Amino acid sequence: MNKINVAIVGVSGFTGLELIKILIKHPKFNLSCVANSEGGTSLNELYPSTVKVFDIEISKANPKEIAKVADLAFLALPHKTSMGFAKELLKLGVKVIDLSADYRLELDTYEKYYCLHEDKEHLNDSVYGMPEFFKNEIKKANLVANPGCYPTASLLGILPFCDFIDESYPVFIDAKSGVSGAGKKCNAKTHFVSIDENCFAYNPLKHRHEPEIKEKMKIISGKDFDINFVPHLLPLVRGEMCDMYMLLKKEIDPVKYLKEFYKEARFVRIFENPVDMKSVAGTNFCDIFAKSVGKKLYINSTIDNILKGSSSGAVVNANIMCGFDEDLGIPDIAYVP
Repeated sequence: MNKINVAIVGVSGFTGLELIKILIKHPKFNLSCVANSEGGTSLNELYPSTVKVFDIEISKANPKEIAKVADLAFLALPHKTSMGFAKELLKLGVKVIDLSADYRLELDTYEKYYCLHEDKEHLNDSVYGMPEFFKNEIKKANLVANPGCYPTASLLGILPFCDFIDESYPVFIDAKSGVSGAGKKCNAKTHFVSIDENCFAYNPLKHRHEPEIKEKMKIISGKDFDINFVPHLLPLVRGEMCDMYMLLKKEIDPVKYLKEFYKEARFVRIFENPVDMKSVAGTNFCDIFAKSVGKKLYINSTIDNILKGSSSGAVVNANIMCGFDEDLGIPDIAYVP
């Protein structure tokens, strides 16, 4: 079988590099095009780590040129910028996996938290790229909206319990992420002297991922939960942990229930003890632990924020879209420094 040609648009960021690492080793995808806003250089010049591994010219992003050489495109672009490329590529017959927020949310929610949407036509056709819940829809999709990293860890932990959660009490999510989750562009908060040996909350109770979590919980469960989300930045390169607290309507054995719920999920692992970020670093796994005392429930969920929470999650979606096994070419051995 001939390989499927794929492109990465937005190759200069952290998620772009992670996509490169996976796709150049993928047995069924051929990385035929990489692009950014400038072009005029090569992959080896941009990333010296790729010398003697893989090289390709980096072109200036142009949907018409990309459509000539690729059947599927990964858009590792900022919100608003991404939808402009996606709508053109889709019209040219290129399948799209969007790593931005542009197609994750319903129109009203998106425009409240981001900006005016410029591609309402395709927004209605997008599929939320969480295979554990939407695999059948992803199989038939031409446009997949990759979930945010915090929603990935949070939703995989909470969603199994939606039928048991007491809706009269709020759900609290205490989340922590490595600095790569803030993107490649440095700011006052992500500067080394600010984050080293430090930890702080940012955008508490108003972070853009809160409405994403709330909306998907309502779509899947039909229930309108009160979500309170507070993210924190840790002095780590990669990794993400979400600690979640809620009240149940009845007592259950949460670990036993999770093991049954996720028994067919290739990239979800359930543990008897609290989980840690190093065990998932460099993988596409989501590790989950849960404990209840009476009707009080605690859930502990971890992922690699730029892999399961972005790039490797996107390749899993591409595998499913193209009819391959979802774990084809996906790293599954933990990185331990």
